[in-house]
Amino acid sequence: MIRIGLGQDSHPLAKKDSTNKQKALMLGGIEIECGYYLKADSDGDVIIHAICNSLSTAIGEGSLDTWTGEMFRQGITDSREFLGPITKKLKKQNYQIVNLSIMVEAAQPRLEKHRKIITGSLATLLNINPNQIGMAFTSGEGLTSFGKGKAIQVFCTTLIAQKNFLPTIK
Repeated sequence: MIRIGLGQDSHPLAKKDSTNKQKALMLGGIEIECGYYLKADSDGDVIIHAICNSLSTAIGEGSLDTWTGEMFRQGITDSREFLGPITKKLKKQNYQIVNLSIMVEAAQPRLEKHRKIITGSLATLLNINPNQIGMAFTSGEGLTSFGKGKAIQVFCTTLIAQKNFLPTIK
């Protein structure tokens, strides 16, 4: 059996200043060196959050918040940790990730130059090959708050298959 999931996440973008130096812009599990961060209770990694939502909907579950609430109460804010529970559910149901398609809308910072390192990080975190991850960026052309540089939005679609349904992915 194969299944498709769709996930989305967005957070407001803020400029770093002397009062919030400790905040970093985290995307796909890596820190992006720039003068911005995402406002969120967690590290605000919108790419990982969209992936979690996509994987969750692919197996008929709810949003990221349905399992991270308890993690937040335990003080876990590193979004990479959020992948653990959902990937365990995939494994328990005998599913593997066939591919992820990720679309990031952000006028700032410019992110295309980080694509390979982000996909490499995600591949490691998800235990898949980087060529199973497609990622594109759009500036939004000023049409939305994302395109005006006020926030970052990510959509992710996922294709998963039961391990015995497709040949082994290499």
